Amino acid sequence: VQLQASGGGLVQPGGSLKLSCAASGSIFSVNAMGWYRQAPGKQRELVAAITSGGSTNYADPVKGRFTISRDNAKNTVYLQMNSLKPEDTAVYYCNARILYLVLTDYWGQGTQVTVSS
Repeated sequence: VQLQASGGGLVQPGGSLKLSCAASGSIFSVNAMGWYRQAPGKQRELVAAITSGGSTNYADPVKGRFTISRDNAKNTVYLQMNSLKPEDTAVYYCNARILYLVLTDYWGQGTQVTVSS
């Protein structure tokens, strides 16, 4: 199983970016999917998560600015990020809990998001 993330980049404060992460390989079903981020010198933290049924939860710093969604047919999760702030700068990682014989957590390779003028 592989998770391929894309969509990071450099954006000015107040701008928007959309991240995508597609799961591929031997998959029976994809349960929860989520996005985490890790800024330099800090621990990795949850940004947002979504269940297979579409229930979502967000970290307080991104509520009202970020939206997580998924396309179950494509095994893909998205993160729409609006009103970006310099403190959103981090490497963003996607995560998926995938069932194939056993339930396993997988991580994408990380994509850099830099918010700077």
